[in-house]
Amino acid sequence: MSDVASDPLLGLLQEQALLDDLQIEEVNDEVNKSGKSAFRVIQDFGHLDKDSLLQAIANHMGAEVVEVSDVTVTPELKEIVNDEIAKTYQCIPVALEDGVLQIALADPLDPSKLDELGFVIPYPVQMVVADPEAVENALAANYGAAGGGIDIKSGIADILQEMGVESDSDGAHKEVTISEDALDLSDDFDDAPIVKFVNLVLTQAVQDRASDIHFEPFENEYKIRYRVDGALYEMSPPPQVMAGPIASRIKIMSNLNISERRLPQDGRISVNLGGRQVDLRVSTLPTTWGESVVLRVLDRTTVTLELENLGFPQEILEYVSHAIEQPNGIFVVTGPTGCGKTTTLYSCLRRVNRPRHKLLTVEDPVEFDIEGIMQVPVRESVGMTFAAGLRAFLRQDPDIIMVGEMRDLETSQIAIQASLTGHLVLSTLHTNDAPGTVTRLTDMGVEPFLVSSTLVGVMGQRLVRTICSRCRSPFEPTEKQLGLLNLSPHDIGDKLFQFGRGCGECNDSGYRGRKGIFELLRVTDGIRSLINDRAPSLVLRQKAVEEGMVTLRDDGLRSIFAGETTIEEVLKYT
Repeated sequence: MSDVASDPLLGLLQEQALLDDLQIEEVNDEVNKSGKSAFRVIQDFGHLDKDSLLQAIANHMGAEVVEVSDVTVTPELKEIVNDEIAKTYQCIPVALEDGVLQIALADPLDPSKLDELGFVIPYPVQMVVADPEAVENALAANYGAAGGGIDIKSGIADILQEMGVESDSDGAHKEVTISEDALDLSDDFDDAPIVKFVNLVLTQAVQDRASDIHFEPFENEYKIRYRVDGALYEMSPPPQVMAGPIASRIKIMSNLNISERRLPQDGRISVNLGGRQVDLRVSTLPTTWGESVVLRVLDRTTVTLELENLGFPQEILEYVSHAIEQPNGIFVVTGPTGCGKTTTLYSCLRRVNRPRHKLLTVEDPVEFDIEGIMQVPVRESVGMTFAAGLRAFLRQDPDIIMVGEMRDLETSQIAIQASLTGHLVLSTLHTNDAPGTVTRLTDMGVEPFLVSSTLVGVMGQRLVRTICSRCRSPFEPTEKQLGLLNLSPHDIGDKLFQFGRGCGECNDSGYRGRKGIFELLRVTDGIRSLINDRAPSLVLRQKAVEEGMVTLRDDGLRSIFAGETTIEEVLKYT
């Protein structure tokens, strides 16, 4: 019965002795075979009726059962539970009574969703139990089709019809065989439906400020999702039969091998979309059900490579500007994937890109072409690694070198050698915070005295979503929310907290755009001494804070108090 326990509802009914072991096993087999929910299968088999099931869940959760089929979400409730919250957590607001918001979940046995809702909703939340199908219907009626805020269904309907794809009344695609002419992939046939479909998806993504586009094949469906301001949104899915032709079309556009479906491939596309020249970085990955394709959107019109435009606090801007003017040393930017490290380093390079300086970069891959800088892409398949590029750089008489990432001991040692022989080196690392960079380097095997003598500074950064200026509203945080930030009502005084209600401008998410939060570790004499003593990162952090370092969390608080972002965003990234 181990697989039974994996379904919360079956485990609950077994615990309450409402179903015997044979019935549970029977239901479990049907769930695995049909893909239906246990809630539906139990009713289909006649083991328990809907009311008994809902009451069993309500008894377990200590909640009451409500009827949501006739619920109309008022504008007041929509301001509290916007489109993004409703669809992300699959929930419907039922009523606001005495300052407490009643919410029904499509999956009432998922306690993590209720906990998370307590952070994103500025009211105490009380769960009520309702028929999951009724919740889904209420979601569709009040918030539109489930599954994300980006929907180009109307735009692709004509293309799908041209390809011979018919849809049922509920929008599901029937089993189809699409003709070869409809799936013509080559650049000579711009009017071919599959070509028009891919172009439409890319155009829509750029219009919606997407940073990434995901084409994902699964066993029974094919998903297309965009990442906007760090959050993923799902499009109306095309029929599954289009998965292969879409992947092949993108491969043709990026000059990849369309017959190779067993190995990952990487490429680039430069395309004009809606009058804008956009670079797309392409990555393909073989999966169980086909090739997953992810495109990173590199829109030059949305990136301004100027240090002043990155949102640095004044003291950090001054220190970074000073550090990158040094004749030698290493300056490191650290943080997780997608936090803007490369943009920061490009902005640094642009600042020091003068005729008297020779600049070289080795990157995996080259994201933006910058005039006046020699940029070298990593190609590990032919032996062109970060370390190999760096070795060659030292014979090219550079002044400033950028290394995409110091990911191993060999690369780190050559970077340190370069800095000791009179070169300024800029690089990135993946660590949780700025002090952790020192620990990472010594863990790789770099001697502490080399780290302390070459490192001039480490900047940690994150990107948090900014509140939509059009629907920004003040709210009073709860003690629980303040406690998560280690604050008390006394600490905040009369400071205002803001959140986005959701509007058409921000796709009902409450957020529009992103900003950086930063922490800067200045390598002072005191920090050098601790590095030489192999002090752990916690000790380095305490010393840096004593010397004036503003941590990521504190910089996030500064952005909260300025009304630029929310408690949830800062808690998520710091």
